[in-house]
Amino acid sequence: MNQPISSITVLNLHIPTPTGSSPIHPVLLRDEDGYTLVDTGMIGQFAELQSALKQLDVTLADIKRVILTHQDIDHIGNLGALLDAIPGLEVWAHAAEIPYLTGAQPLIKFTPERRALLPAPVLDLADQLLMQLPEINISRILADRDILPLQGGTQVIHTPGHTPGHLCLYFGEQQFLLAADELRIVEDQLVGPAPPATPDMPEALRSLNKLTSLNVSKVLCYHGGEYTQDPEKRIAELAANPKA
Repeated sequence: MNQPISSITVLNLHIPTPTGSSPIHPVLLRDEDGYTLVDTGMIGQFAELQSALKQLDVTLADIKRVILTHQDIDHIGNLGALLDAIPGLEVWAHAAEIPYLTGAQPLIKFTPERRALLPAPVLDLADQLLMQLPEINISRILADRDILPLQGGTQVIHTPGHTPGHLCLYFGEQQFLLAADELRIVEDQLVGPAPPATPDMPEALRSLNKLTSLNVSKVLCYHGGEYTQDPEKRIAELAANPKA
């Protein structure tokens, strides 16, 4: 069930895994000029994404822009399909991600070893997406501390490590931190980024310090969902001792 948070709606999509379904959480923002989608889900989930939007009475034409928190294929997986379906769709991302998002450089985690783990149908869809990347135009380059004209002022927080241009978003009016993959929930506890999927783990852990000054009552992790158990205290613990 999709859960509304005022004008911020957390979507629930599902990635099949050998051990069951793994939920992921793109976010839909509603503002006066239309909707913004933060991340697009996994390759092959376009029908599920459309269904989630339909449940909210949102059409693809209502979406004005996509913010990409980073380049991983479970975040950019439906970008090509969205660009095909929505003329004039804007794409916003950090400068450090642009070479990867436009195909100038290979995705840093889409290595031959990782490709080998994907089922053949998913790999075919992934290759189709990779062929589209050189045609993607980035409409707005995001930078650390930018304040976006969304939700009364949305702060961009550059948190490199998981990828070079990884972003978190902070909605000050709602005291809500969208952490993307900088934070996860594991066994009901807030933890840092996943080491196997984080090429520069020391940098990712240093990035946690950028989150300690925020007034946060709720954290959304792309993997794990919402965390509300005194998140400020927990983020401070992680920044001081990442193994906490």
